Amino acid sequence: MTAESSGKRILIVDDDAEIIESVRYALEGEGYEVVIARDGNQGLAVAEQENPDLMILDMMMPKRSGFLVLEKLRRMRDDPLPVVMITGNEGHRHQAYAELLGVSEYIRKPFPMDRLIDAVNNLLNRD
Repeated sequence: MTAESSGKRILIVDDDAEIIESVRYALEGEGYEVVIARDGNQGLAVAEQENPDLMILDMMMPKRSGFLVLEKLRRMRDDPLPVVMITGNEGHRHQAYAELLGVSEYIRKPFPMDRLIDAVNNLLNRD
């Protein structure tokens, strides 16, 4: 476990069980604490309860899309939560809108796990 990552809590919001498990495994291997939500509504509820240090957010989900989660999150919190958005969507308009909403990183699926881990480490260990 690395000293920088210990105690940092990451919320994964995704409806794909395989992605959740592989991302959770990789992040826990880096020493992060991981909490899971399986749709957008649950993601917002867990974000409020758990106050994570970072959120990994899927764009396309049932009940509430990643965009709607982001919009609501931005209104709920005073301090912006770093968000890594992962998506299978190729559109540049989607990426532009995600960035407008303050997404820290935008990663297209499928992605190499080390790309995600690097993004998380960079965002959480900036200071």
